[in-house]
Amino acid sequence: MNRLSALLLAIVAAGIGAFLVQSGAIKGLSIPGLGALPGINLGGGNTTLNGNVPPRLGDTIRVATWNIQAFGESKLQDPAAMNIIVQVLRNFDVIAIQEIRAINQDVVLDLVNQLNAGGQHHYDYVLGPRLGRTTSKEQYAFIFDMASIEVDRQQLYTLEDKDDLLHREPLVGWFRARLAPEQSQLAFTFSLVNVHTDPDEVDRELDVMDDVLFAVQGDSRHEDDTILLGDFNVNDRNLRQLGKVNGLAWVVSNTPTNTRGSAQYDNMFFLRAATPEFTGRGGVYDYLREFNLSIDQALKVSDHLPVWAEFSAIEGGRPGPVASRPGSFPTE
Repeated sequence: MNRLSALLLAIVAAGIGAFLVQSGAIKGLSIPGLGALPGINLGGGNTTLNGNVPPRLGDTIRVATWNIQAFGESKLQDPAAMNIIVQVLRNFDVIAIQEIRAINQDVVLDLVNQLNAGGQHHYDYVLGPRLGRTTSKEQYAFIFDMASIEVDRQQLYTLEDKDDLLHREPLVGWFRARLAPEQSQLAFTFSLVNVHTDPDEVDRELDVMDDVLFAVQGDSRHEDDTILLGDFNVNDRNLRQLGKVNGLAWVVSNTPTNTRGSAQYDNMFFLRAATPEFTGRGGVYDYLREFNLSIDQALKVSDHLPVWAEFSAIEGGRPGPVASRPGSFPTE
């Protein structure tokens, strides 16, 4: 296993549309060796390519990831593409977004304003810093429905990699399902690790994703429900060191996630034993079929399809006492 020998968890606090780097860091974490056991695909073979996302089962939340290809001011000025993007995002409670490319730091705010147009929806977001070794910088964001999800803005951070093993260091957020006040101690809490690997360095980066997973699990919150999600630029048959993690589960198997239907890039990974909240439902959202788009129309939206999964809103997947869970998350 390659080591992120100089991995630091640099805490990055995010407000609406901005981020603030705080002083201090958590020392690098030593990750014990893992047995080379295969991961567990919970999809049971080929993943379904979904048009309509099926109705919810009970108290659940929908988590998604989407590379909205080169999202910036040009795409914001395309009403047809934005109409599709807004309709797609409204299917989900929290969405990890990759490939935001804009110097203007208001592009995600503009997207969220369109999501909230009409007053029936109340989405918000947190945004990471601009990342990249070249002049072409990208940002990660998490967009979430305030009716069903809470975020601790003080616990948003970017992994700092002093050995420069990752082109775009993942953005980590800590979330909680929003339940009625009398049930708040039962709510599912989870960390999301937003990832976009470099396609030219994907082998090396995949070989440190296992370290990333365990580093985030071992941070100051010790959140066992840690989900890696994003654009990994690889299919589930070539996960390298990440795929050898004992008990690893993933959502998409043997199914393309690009818009042309020719390759699998995007996925969600978590430890099966640590996250029993996963209901077993998820897949690839095929907005071409859902909105009857031509391939040219769809590619103006993105060259990727969203990947989603459903989780119980109750910690452990059923009502019961939850130890050491905060009563409320800060909102500012």
